[in-house]
Amino acid sequence: MAAVPDKKDKAEVGKLIEDIRRYERGSAALDPGAGERRRLWDRVGDFTEQFLESLPSRPAFINSETRGRELYDSPIAETGADIDEVLKLFKDRVVDIGLSPVSGRFLAYIPPCATYHGALGDFLAAVTNEFSGNFFNCPGAVRMEHQLVRWLAGLAGYPKEAHGSLASGGSTATLTCVVTAREAHGLKARDYEKSVVYLTAHTHHSLHKALLIAGMAECVKRIVPMDSAYRMDGRHLDGMISDDRKQGLKPWILVGSSGTTDVGAVDSLDSLGQIARRHGLWYHVDGAYGGLFILSDLVKDKFRGIELSDSVVMNPHKALFTPFGLGVALVRNGELLARALFHTANYMQDSLEGTEEVSPADTGLELTRHFRALRLWLPLKLLGVAPFRAALSEKILLTRYAYEKLRAIDGIEVGPYPDLSVFAFRYVPQRGDADSFNKRLNGELRRDGTVFLSSTVIDGKYMIRFAVLSFRTHVETIDLAIDLIDRGIERVEKE
Repeated sequence: MAAVPDKKDKAEVGKLIEDIRRYERGSAALDPGAGERRRLWDRVGDFTEQFLESLPSRPAFINSETRGRELYDSPIAETGADIDEVLKLFKDRVVDIGLSPVSGRFLAYIPPCATYHGALGDFLAAVTNEFSGNFFNCPGAVRMEHQLVRWLAGLAGYPKEAHGSLASGGSTATLTCVVTAREAHGLKARDYEKSVVYLTAHTHHSLHKALLIAGMAECVKRIVPMDSAYRMDGRHLDGMISDDRKQGLKPWILVGSSGTTDVGAVDSLDSLGQIARRHGLWYHVDGAYGGLFILSDLVKDKFRGIELSDSVVMNPHKALFTPFGLGVALVRNGELLARALFHTANYMQDSLEGTEEVSPADTGLELTRHFRALRLWLPLKLLGVAPFRAALSEKILLTRYAYEKLRAIDGIEVGPYPDLSVFAFRYVPQRGDADSFNKRLNGELRRDGTVFLSSTVIDGKYMIRFAVLSFRTHVETIDLAIDLIDRGIERVEKE
């Protein structure tokens, strides 16, 4: 029989319950009722509507001397503030300063313009907060992720045994592929200084970072020459691999690009794939920016050979317009991905019960992870694929239009004809240093802020990049940008 508590025990229990109730009342605001939820929803809804309606006239870049420093004047406090006050602070010190990536006039980097439908997917994911890490916890979330992975793998021409992982972005997806390639080739630390990576000078820096994080910074990096369009030149590659093997090195991974960040170049994926197979290399394709242009019939032929790759990265938060934080690592042989990343522990034993499909935590770097599948699944289900195909085709044609308009301006020097939706250009003045002139031109455009372009250095020359990927960018946007560039040149010439 249980012992009968004495009066002292009852008093202590009573005090404990009293303390619990006091803290319960203090935390009640964390779980607002229907009325308060509706009030907050209305305020946030009004804010987002005003923001979206302002986009057509909103600058792509807003200069600020303080750069939001005043945010620190409103520190985190013990008591909360009213929603209107907080939204005003957010607008004044965050939204109305710096870049506006969702603007159609944002023509820099690779524009990350998110659909409203994707934002709703994120909202649903955040409110329900389903745990998508393993099948036991939420089989529906895992099946949704697998549905997206299989669809994307199908775009790449991968077989049914392919698998992948929805990662936080291209950098994490690239790291996932690098680790899988390392394990598939059985590389150990003692092998790294003789293992060779083949890439170009335009390979995205996330590959270098992935090698560093994977502990493989000692690998030999062979920079393969590029042709006049900045595509990897396979004629040099074949001989480089043979020479390295003769020197006792271990050719390991070949990194091709289906859309470089600098100029949007798409390598000859088919010929690179053939070389990789002939020499037994792991063939990885960086399609973070450009891979999803495979949806457009205008450039589909440029992706011939992507199906030969062992892994590929694609970023739906770029060419499929989801909110930030969605990159996909795809591996032709899904078993290799799971073998490289699977780990478990005693406290995970319950989650292994009744597993019908592999859990995302076993094919990616994260255990606790955002239910990020909804930000892509919801737009695709609501809209279908057709609007995305149309948007990507429009961006390709807009880029070609911008290229032709710019090179018609006297003094403008353009880079290679765009493969996808990025190209580079610069103005060559009759007198003075071209690099200095273009830095001033880019600064002039930035001070104006109506449109925003970025810069890069190609073959030692300062170049301005023109990147078209926002679904809000249309012909009128391009015409405005060209006019501003033309007027900017006139102003800098008068300085």
